[in-house]
Amino acid sequence: MSTGTPLTLPPELRARLRTLRLRPRLASGARGIGQHASRSRGAGLEFAQYRAYEPGDELRQIDWKLYARSDRFFVRESERESPITVWLLLDATASAGQADRAAPQRTRLCHMRGLAACVVELALQQGDRFGLLAVNGDGLQLVPAGNGARQRDRVHLQLHALQARGGWPAADRLRPLWERVRPGDLLLAIGDGFDEASIVLLEQLASARREVMLLQVLGADERDFPFDAGHRFRDPETGEELLGDGAAIRADYLLRFAAAHSALQSRLQASGIASATGWLDQPLDQPLQVVFGRGGGA
Repeated sequence: MSTGTPLTLPPELRARLRTLRLRPRLASGARGIGQHASRSRGAGLEFAQYRAYEPGDELRQIDWKLYARSDRFFVRESERESPITVWLLLDATASAGQADRAAPQRTRLCHMRGLAACVVELALQQGDRFGLLAVNGDGLQLVPAGNGARQRDRVHLQLHALQARGGWPAADRLRPLWERVRPGDLLLAIGDGFDEASIVLLEQLASARREVMLLQVLGADERDFPFDAGHRFRDPETGEELLGDGAAIRADYLLRFAAAHSALQSRLQASGIASATGWLDQPLDQPLQVVFGRGGGA
């Protein structure tokens, strides 16, 4: 899914997405200020209609009595209230341009685009509103919330144009974010989670009654550290470089990486922020399955 091709999702991925539902925790009770109720067809309680079974539908939604009469599979769709607007917050700073040695053409930003497209499809199939907030060295790039196929095209167009560059901008340049993301909205942050300022922002949003989740995207090289000889390590945002023997520092690096990852998860949990980690060598929807699948953290 490169920057020069449409953000198309393979059929098998779309099938897996149809088993997921955006289920914000904070919106499950009384509605907060700024929330809205939209009627959409999903897995709710009030029966709405039948439709033909499609691969990926949950077996529990099949009407077996109707199958016995017609010898065809039909799925019961229900109307449900969806009192959310979904916001995608992408960290497109320079570190998003990193890639694994095994797949140098697929950067973190490419993976993030695909993951964002998955969330858009989920919101679209539920009839929810969705918008995009992209952050890089240029500041904040905004696609206001909307719904429908044309809104999906607008978000995809901005995702195509997005480039990984610069560092996290100053707080005053992110002021429009606070004007758009209202209490009760669901904000899905997508990025590496390594920028302190970005985590502080998520904590502030969560404390201000926005529902916040982090979909962390990391490289297999960061997880496995496959470097076994002299290597020049470069910070893409600061330009700082470090020369080191990969084999000699691997064990220490893996310990530090695991500790930092665990500390971040504990910090997010303390703020009520659900999170899941996806890796560049694994399926796009992996973190979505964790937070929105059956038994997920959402």
